[in-house]
Amino acid sequence: MLKIKINSKLILKLTALFAVICLALCSCSININVNGSDSESKTTVSEIGTLSVHYLDVGQGDSIFIELPNQKCMLIDAGENMYGKSITEYINNLGYTNIDYLVATHPHADHIGSMAYVVKHNNIGEIYMPKVTTTTKTYENLLTAIADKGLKVKSAKAGMNIIDDNDFSINILAPVTIDEDNLNNCSIILKITYKNDSFLFLGDAEKKELETVTADMSAEVLKVGHHGSRTSTTKALLEKVNPKYAVISLGKDNSYGHPHKSTLKLLDEFGVETYRTDENGTVVISTEGSGVTIKTGQTSMKRDE
Repeated sequence: MLKIKINSKLILKLTALFAVICLALCSCSININVNGSDSESKTTVSEIGTLSVHYLDVGQGDSIFIELPNQKCMLIDAGENMYGKSITEYINNLGYTNIDYLVATHPHADHIGSMAYVVKHNNIGEIYMPKVTTTTKTYENLLTAIADKGLKVKSAKAGMNIIDDNDFSINILAPVTIDEDNLNNCSIILKITYKNDSFLFLGDAEKKELETVTADMSAEVLKVGHHGSRTSTTKALLEKVNPKYAVISLGKDNSYGHPHKSTLKLLDEFGVETYRTDENGTVVISTEGSGVTIKTGQTSMKRDE
């Protein structure tokens, strides 16, 4: 009988080598399954993400924080100059350390008052502002804060797309022209569309500017222009937008009489379900692209100490 001498050390080495090869093959298999080119195995963030729009209660002003379905975020306006710390804490508490898109709709203090603070105390990505200037200290402070961080401003105008990604887009509908005599009519008008749902943000745009918009303004949710002033909300506008829901950002017992009774009457006539930050606090409207959910009574912004 032939006797075979077994080399135990060699067997151990071969066994170890075989184990290493198997592990490498498994790793390759995992990488192929996750990162392979098969489109059916891919799941994009926009297919599973949630769009959440936070209409912050900043008194008689505007500030809207938006959690985007691609895991980025946007801040539209920042209220008057006593809410910067509170806005920043609100954003941080939601888990964000960067503001990917910062939008100053127009250079009035009730919209950009706290934006210099926001720029100084947050990591900022792209900044959008209308191409208009003013000599106010608030506006100068914002420009200084932007310059000190080496950031640049993109001049917003109708036709610009901030994001255009299949079922998810952020489009600038205005300004079409610049009205130097009325900064409200230089407002950036934004429309966000996510699958079957859309949101329209008017800033303080009044009738004159709204009539210049030729793009599709239809939206399920309307951020009412100019804090509910009669100068913004008209029958013609509501016919174009045809909203199901509206949010008015304003301060309680403000000296302007906002929202005007005629605005509330029109919204009611069109059957629009309306929310107000002076009565409902911060309003949060969320969607996964097929119907919205609305939460009220959320955290109101405290004045900076």
